[in-house]
Amino acid sequence: MPAFTSVDDVAARFLARGYVCDRRIATALYLADHMEKPILVEGPAGVGKTELAKTLAEAIGSDLIRLQCYEGLDEAKALYEWEYPKQLLYTQILRDKIGDVVAGTKTLAEAVERLAAQEDAFFSERFLLSRPLLAAIRSPSRAVLLIDEVDRAEPEFEAFLLEVLSDYQVSVPELGTIRARHIPMVILTSNNARDMTDALKRRCLHLHIGFPDAARELEIVRLRLPGLSERLAAAVVAVVQEVRKLDLKKLPSVSETLDWARALVVLNAAELDEGLARDTLNLILKYEGDVERAAEKLPEIFSSLRTRAQS
Repeated sequence: MPAFTSVDDVAARFLARGYVCDRRIATALYLADHMEKPILVEGPAGVGKTELAKTLAEAIGSDLIRLQCYEGLDEAKALYEWEYPKQLLYTQILRDKIGDVVAGTKTLAEAVERLAAQEDAFFSERFLLSRPLLAAIRSPSRAVLLIDEVDRAEPEFEAFLLEVLSDYQVSVPELGTIRARHIPMVILTSNNARDMTDALKRRCLHLHIGFPDAARELEIVRLRLPGLSERLAAAVVAVVQEVRKLDLKKLPSVSETLDWARALVVLNAAELDEGLARDTLNLILKYEGDVERAAEKLPEIFSSLRTRAQS
């Protein structure tokens, strides 16, 4: 049964949990909920892609199951593994009981047959270790499955992932086919480190989240930091918006905007001037070259903001 009653319901639940969800994002989530389709969320790091999945889980009262992708990720780490140490322990127990198991047999073939009948005991549910994909499929209630930074995994893993998400079932040779009790809501995130395949994009709803405009970013800052003065919040957002226009290696993210605002509160800053901005640029810029480039442009940025305020 769908979790959301309308697009407005999505936006309202997210806002209540501190996530400013615009109409486009709310619509994608509503459709994913009702159509039971994954969402591929693309965009630069730090714009709220992972937070989207976390807030979604809170909004619908579901467990969040996270698969963090990385180079070299394979099926065993994503789907399931057998608990070999536990199996080895049971093997030792069987060795101690082997006399009881083969008691009464008259031939070697009969004894071997009796031992072979014990094999199923070693590949049963008690030894199956569910990894994120299988955990989402086996979840007793509808879960939110976050497949984070899928672009960091190899294309071969992406093909495997597509197969799982197509049918929401997996085959465990020793146990048979395990089908999803409840179709999970799936959020895949990508930082555009590489292009996703057309096959995966066809399977998913597509959503791009970029850097917010000034009005939306200011709304986010106000919501997350309600104690911040209106003047300081507006100044932080205005400077960040200008810094993002520079040719930098890494543009400041929304999370870094919030970190900067929090730091200014810690510093008991009443306003953001050029000197304070220069001293704290390292909170929004993570490369020294970017810090130096932005510092050079600060006089121009603050002059522009003053002119704009006076007009």
